[in-house]
Amino acid sequence: MGQARGADDVVPEPEPAAADDGGSRRRQVRLAALVVLLVIIVVAVVRVVVASGPPTREELRERAGLANRDKLLIGVKDDQPGVSQKLANGTFEGFDIEIAYMIAEDLGFDAPEVTLLAIESEDRARRQARNTDGSYVTVDLVIASYSVTEQRRRDGVVFSFPYLETEQSVVTLRSDTRPVASLRDLAQRKVCTLGTSTSEQRLREAGASPIGRNRISDCVQALYDGVVDAVTTDAAILAGFVGPRPPGELPPAVTLQRRKDLQHWDIGAEAAERWGVNTGPNPAMRDLVNLSLTESAFGPDGDRWKRAFDRYLGSEQQYSERQQVAVARQPEPETKVEVRQWPWERWALPSPNRPATGVRTAARAPGRRSRRSSGC
Repeated sequence: MGQARGADDVVPEPEPAAADDGGSRRRQVRLAALVVLLVIIVVAVVRVVVASGPPTREELRERAGLANRDKLLIGVKDDQPGVSQKLANGTFEGFDIEIAYMIAEDLGFDAPEVTLLAIESEDRARRQARNTDGSYVTVDLVIASYSVTEQRRRDGVVFSFPYLETEQSVVTLRSDTRPVASLRDLAQRKVCTLGTSTSEQRLREAGASPIGRNRISDCVQALYDGVVDAVTTDAAILAGFVGPRPPGELPPAVTLQRRKDLQHWDIGAEAAERWGVNTGPNPAMRDLVNLSLTESAFGPDGDRWKRAFDRYLGSEQQYSERQQVAVARQPEPETKVEVRQWPWERWALPSPNRPATGVRTAARAPGRRSRRSSGC
């Protein structure tokens, strides 16, 4: 029989096996290799996206020639109350002016960096505006109640997405008791319109005698003076001459004499007048303007357009009982403008150059139809 173990005969516990240093190092090497592989994949994806994907907003600014610019020139009208009017102190006000400052800010220019220059209707296609010294300069953008038409596109004008929808209408003296329900009711009458629009041909077809002027204010003055019987152009333009100016605002620089009360007629125009921005031939500039209009329609600052509309055009509706001044919603963008933006930028970074509080005004700062358009 075996010998019994004593109390002191304690069997020692086996020592733990030595750590497998070789296995640990292999795991660390595999982990490091995996990290390197992920980095390579991420870098490759980024390079592919950068090389073949859409540009960033800043790249568009560089392509548009805006990266190193400290001034943006915009051609606007100076004689259209409620739309775009120059005041006695040299500043501009109106719906188009608000849209101009909105787009400019999205392009990276604060109000003091924006120069507004009066532009005549016949010069809008060439983007030629008169500078303060009387010379002509080429502006970067034209935002001047400029209707988008296929003929103008064929002639080379590059338009942005439409930013306003209105229609052709007519004004006469309120003392004139003859009703106007269509252009045919103007037969045998003298009717003034903008000389660069297609309204002249439509007036001739209706039997009227068209008289063309380069400025709508000249047409309205001719109506006051009895030289013509009516004026026709876009309703959003004519509405500003129908109602009184809001109290407390500065007088306009372009003044009219012997003013008379006017009435605004709905002529049942089927063709919609959609105003767009002449962005010039640079595709990057067009994309930047379209991006601004898209963000004003669907982005976090979408109330900017609505505030501009309510302040100017919406407030005029009460004086144009028969005629809708304009559609009180921004036209939907025609396509989507693609820009490269990493996922973390969408929530962690604010969109660049976005105004923080509503629209900037001039006073505060130096179902698609294909019928014929009057083409204001």
